[in-house]
Amino acid sequence: MRSIRIHVLEILGPVVQKLRQGVLHFLGYKNISKDAVIERGVRLDRVYPEHIYIGAGTLVAGNVTILCHEHVYRDPVDQQLPLLKKVNIGKRCFIGVSAVILPGVTIGDDCIIGAGSIVTKDIASGSLAVGVPAHVIRSNIRLNDRAIEASHQY
Repeated sequence: MRSIRIHVLEILGPVVQKLRQGVLHFLGYKNISKDAVIERGVRLDRVYPEHIYIGAGTLVAGNVTILCHEHVYRDPVDQQLPLLKKVNIGKRCFIGVSAVILPGVTIGDDCIIGAGSIVTKDIASGSLAVGVPAHVIRSNIRLNDRAIEASHQY
């Protein structure tokens, strides 16, 4: 028998996700797929929201930070501006709780980024990456459709 809590989550989860997607789109995050799941507490770069790309079927867990600009390195044309670097997260990825994605990183399709990992360089499609800095510990993985469907329920 399923708990009442699970029933409530199944009903309210999609509504909350649609509201969260609407707010993100309004704030300028126009390159996040409508099929992505962005959990509560995710911190997205506010300086250049249009340079964060998140693919369909991707789940970004709570307390993840995604940055797309650097203040240490400056724009070569205008030294008064921070250096802008796009962040691309592919389709069917899972970004674990409290992970940090740094500017200029591309994460391919079907990737898992472990909780608390700090991603400082590109991660190839089909990889499991963990650690500080994140490094690939397994390759040639593919998230199945069941995992994607389950991620959209909550």
